[in-house]
Amino acid sequence: MQKRRADEIAENLEELIFSGGFSDGDRLDEIRLAQSFNVSRTPLREAFQRLATSGLVELIPRRGAFVRQPGPVKLIEMFEVMAELEAVCGRFAAMRITDEAILTLEEANRACQQAIDDKNPDGYYAENERFHHLIYKQSGNSFLEQEALKLHKNLKPYRRQQLRLRGRMQQSMAEHEAIVDALRNGCPDQAANALRSHVAVQGEKFHSLMKSLKAAAE
Repeated sequence: MQKRRADEIAENLEELIFSGGFSDGDRLDEIRLAQSFNVSRTPLREAFQRLATSGLVELIPRRGAFVRQPGPVKLIEMFEVMAELEAVCGRFAAMRITDEAILTLEEANRACQQAIDDKNPDGYYAENERFHHLIYKQSGNSFLEQEALKLHKNLKPYRRQQLRLRGRMQQSMAEHEAIVDALRNGCPDQAANALRSHVAVQGEKFHSLMKSLKAAAE
């Protein structure tokens, strides 16, 4: 229960950072935040650790936790590498995925659609995460899976934020269906291209993300 509370606090802090409630370089006051969330410092510190993993917070010994956001160049580079990692996962998965895993991906997509119907981006993200993690696993390469999971965790706040952009959940859903089709039909190149396009943040997608992060970046 405590760990789940820490996750909730981390997500709330993400929202505050992205909405401009905190600026880059701000110190997160443990005492004030513990009172605000009505918790002890333990789950709050666990939340800070989670945010530090994604790079949104820097933990400095004897000084505390400070808001840190990557600049646009670093962010686009991270998404660029993530897109290529996912493309490789998709390529391998198209050759190795099990029938059971295909059914699980279809189930995740149905849950994603329900989240769209409910206008619930956080619910969509949870199923979207399950969808991608399964593809990493079905690549059949444990080293690749772990590398993809690490970068996925670093980009989690930004991928969650993307889903709040108008029309992005519907677009993501259509891309998911194309990915599953490619995996189901055993088409490595098609699966790789579909995943690369799905994850890459460029052109209008990048400008939209940057606009949504503008308040925090300032």
